[in-house]
Amino acid sequence: MGADLRGKRETLGRGRPVRGAVLAACGSLLVAGCATMPDSGDVQAVKASNPGDSQVRVYAVAPRENADPDEIVDGFLEAMTSDDPGFATARKYLTKQAARSWKPEENIAVLTTAPGRDPAVRLADPESTGRTFPLSGRQIATVDASHAYQPKAPAEYAESIHVVQQLAADGKTKEWRIDKLPKGLVLGEADFLRNYRSVNKYYFASGENWVVADPVYIRQRQDPVTRMDPVAQTVKALLEGPTGWLNPAVDTRFPSGTQLREGVTTLATDDQSTLKVPLNKKADHVGAAACKGMAAQLLFTLRDLTSVRVEQVEIQGSGGNRLCLLGKGQAIDEYSPVRNPGGGENPYFVDEHGKLMMLSVDGQRPDKPTEVTGPFGKGTLPLRSVGVDREESYAAGVVQDGRELRVGSLSTDEELPAPVVTSTAAQPDNRLSAPSWDGRGDLWVADRNPLKPRLWMVPGGRGERIEVATPWLRDGARIESLRVSADGVRIALLVTQDKRTTLQIGRVERTFDDGVQSVAVTDLENAAPRLESVTSVSWAGPSRLVVVGTEAGGVQQVRYVQTDGSTSASSVLPGLNGVEAVAAPHGEQAPVVADSGNDGIVRLVPGANWQPVVKEGGSPVYPG
Repeated sequence: MGADLRGKRETLGRGRPVRGAVLAACGSLLVAGCATMPDSGDVQAVKASNPGDSQVRVYAVAPRENADPDEIVDGFLEAMTSDDPGFATARKYLTKQAARSWKPEENIAVLTTAPGRDPAVRLADPESTGRTFPLSGRQIATVDASHAYQPKAPAEYAESIHVVQQLAADGKTKEWRIDKLPKGLVLGEADFLRNYRSVNKYYFASGENWVVADPVYIRQRQDPVTRMDPVAQTVKALLEGPTGWLNPAVDTRFPSGTQLREGVTTLATDDQSTLKVPLNKKADHVGAAACKGMAAQLLFTLRDLTSVRVEQVEIQGSGGNRLCLLGKGQAIDEYSPVRNPGGGENPYFVDEHGKLMMLSVDGQRPDKPTEVTGPFGKGTLPLRSVGVDREESYAAGVVQDGRELRVGSLSTDEELPAPVVTSTAAQPDNRLSAPSWDGRGDLWVADRNPLKPRLWMVPGGRGERIEVATPWLRDGARIESLRVSADGVRIALLVTQDKRTTLQIGRVERTFDDGVQSVAVTDLENAAPRLESVTSVSWAGPSRLVVVGTEAGGVQQVRYVQTDGSTSASSVLPGLNGVEAVAAPHGEQAPVVADSGNDGIVRLVPGANWQPVVKEGGSPVYPG
């Protein structure tokens, strides 16, 4: 058997032999028969699963007797990709000490492909019997102990595995085992997406009554370490608190130390689609308002899980008593950052005459563009770019020369007031960016003046402008464009520096001192490090963006990107040439709209391809 197995090795990824793991898929569901190992027939190598294919399972195989060092390393790397409870089989490849100290839940290194195992490097000490195996690959992300995904520009992965000989169970012979290894798990992107999925946790914007999405990754199925199902994992992650990056800008209604009641590993809805969540003593004495907020956090968080339909949440105390009950509709009405969409999710654009127009996207064919009410619809002051507030009451327009930002009504023909922001840059392209509104009704715009680039916020769209603190805006950097999230806590920025434009996500922090507001954008994170250049961005929901950009040496793409920088093969939208700007709705029913240059304004209805809408026009935007 051992000789046959060694003779039948095939390579996977960067030269690592495939052995041990068996991939199985039985229709749409895995049944008990799939979980058994064959006891006869040839051992066959199986290629890695497609990204995100949750119907494929990997079963770890324990090391065979007298396995050589290469087999020990290869078997362990395969065993890390399995759902084995407690990673018990993977630990059999480790020495007793290493098995006790290895904590796979603390860190995940995500590589472009499965890690390659290079030939062993003998130690300099000729008396040593140990072997060091360098691991090769290109790392693209890390997932930390709080389940937060942290992308990075692809870089060489530089870790190794060391094996030694230890006494076998019989106390006489020796077996090769791993005594030193990388922290946590090392997975190729395909295996990572097969085993993990993204969900949004929700917390309250600091001092406010609306929620903010905080994306994390949980196991697709039962977690090997906690033995929790996906629903329980998601609730546990929510109770643990926000990720480090978002934490300074949000609050939670759960009392410190709140956890699921001891022993709870499974959560399921009843026949009324009610999810009962039993908590420990820390939650026993919460007030009605706080409990309602806790239930809202749970409802928003669980709606991303397609495996469970939750219409209402019942929070239970440590004794099983009901603390409160909240329905999904009430949670959305009271706590969603997008509460009054006004005219619905209809996009706006600037026509060839500089007038603000609205598109109706209901039905299969778009209606004729409608001239909006108010001064911007008349075209008396031709526009270069525009932003519409979330309630569709006001629009903010940058005039054609880019010098002034003005705010006007969308319901009356009142005269335009004085500019709220003015740029003194010499060239139009160095003046004001397209504006953006957050859910608070505040207006944002960047001045791209190379002599003094700045970011401005106008409270309520008509108040006294505030210069936003941007300590990172130096050394020739400037903001090309921006989009603020509906919750007002995060801002997507296209920042140009050293002739490269990248997508950065910043955290918005507001402070008040004697009634005077100060605003800062801090802790920028590159949300699309694999894109060489980004030309347009739009929010497409609580934690998702639509991005137009190109990879190194590649062609232009329109794709979805999570705010944490994670993505998948299915996130690429149909090809479209020459995209200059893109706009996405907050929900999923309305189409994505783009300015395709020579082809004018086009739209992408879910499940269809790009369709032309208006031959002449630009600066497409949804409210926000």
